[in-house]
Amino acid sequence: MSYKRGKGKDKEDDFISDHAPPKKTSKKNVNDEEEEDGSIFICEVSKNRRVSVRNWQGKVYVDIREFYLKDGKQMPGKKGISLSMDQWKELRAHVDEIDKALA
Repeated sequence: MSYKRGKGKDKEDDFISDHAPPKKTSKKNVNDEEEEDGSIFICEVSKNRRVSVRNWQGKVYVDIREFYLKDGKQMPGKKGISLSMDQWKELRAHVDEIDKALA
């Protein structure tokens, strides 16, 4: 007697798994000199905030992000913003207005 589970599924189908599941990768630590994700470190705005330029999914972003210490190493946090090139250009176009408003 053949045991079936669902439509058209034989017991033999359950045992066909020649391929192992893909391995999970862990997030890499951020190194001050060369970041492993390919981003270019620009400056440190404050103790825990950095600005970098990075390429993500084929597009370039200006990334302003908070970092935290984990096991003595700086790690990127959730808090931050990544601006596309269009958004960065728009912000740069209004820098003088921002400076006037702050004065």
